[in-house]
Amino acid sequence: MANAREVKQRIKSVKNISQVTRALQAVSASKVRKAIDQLEDTRPYSVKAWQVLQHIAEQPDRTTLHPLLDRHSEVKQILAIVVSGDRGLAGAYNSNLIRTVDLWSREIDVPIKYVTIGKRGRDQLLRRGSEILAEFSNLPAQPSYNDISAVGHIAVEQFLHGEVDEVYLIYTRFVNRMNHKPVVKKLLPMETDSSDDRVKEFEDTKPLTGGYIFEPDQKSILDEIVPRFTMLQVFHAVIESLASEHSARMVAMKNATDNATELADALQLDYNKARQQAITSELLDIAGGAEAISG
Repeated sequence: MANAREVKQRIKSVKNISQVTRALQAVSASKVRKAIDQLEDTRPYSVKAWQVLQHIAEQPDRTTLHPLLDRHSEVKQILAIVVSGDRGLAGAYNSNLIRTVDLWSREIDVPIKYVTIGKRGRDQLLRRGSEILAEFSNLPAQPSYNDISAVGHIAVEQFLHGEVDEVYLIYTRFVNRMNHKPVVKKLLPMETDSSDDRVKEFEDTKPLTGGYIFEPDQKSILDEIVPRFTMLQVFHAVIESLASEHSARMVAMKNATDNATELADALQLDYNKARQQAITSELLDIAGGAEAISG
């Protein structure tokens, strides 16, 4: 057993760590509230935009409506937008996302280029020798559409110029503060899938039906809304990922604080035992010395 001084030093170190983790927990709790507020503010518009894109993609003449809806005859190159965090201390948030990227990439039999948002995803992909087309990091705490629009612009331009045949979005969907789900979402060309979990988001919205009269004309409107709504999906994915990251970090720091508190309590018992043992040993020495002198 370690002596009392060593145990006391460990107790001090553990308590210092618990103060740090408690502070990080408080900061993450504040950030996750703001991120959830921003997510709730953008979700109705994002969901409706996705519904509009789905409605357009279901049209029989979709290939002539807009180039972003046109399926390429052969898939030779894929672009994946990976949204991760800039920092760690968020539990399994980043590792779960990278694991999802690895599992998905193994199923793809064509070359993949990546656009990364966040340092953690970028570093992991570089270690694996993946091709990084562009990387974005150190985003503001509450990014705006203008901060993210460059990512969507790259995806749209790559697809329109024929550099890639499909674009995927890999991010962490925010379900609630305790549940976050890494997902792979096909961004371009737009596909309709009734089995997609995103369809559940439209259950409370009125379906788009019937014909429409476009002003000034159909082409001008589609040229404006299809790229813009596509970029909006990237922005919304970043907001969801930020809410998931802050929530995961808050939970991880709470668990770390609880574990540090339990460890400090256990070490306190060890310290008391070591101190009691030292006192008992000193008393035995004194009693033995006194007896020797009297003898």
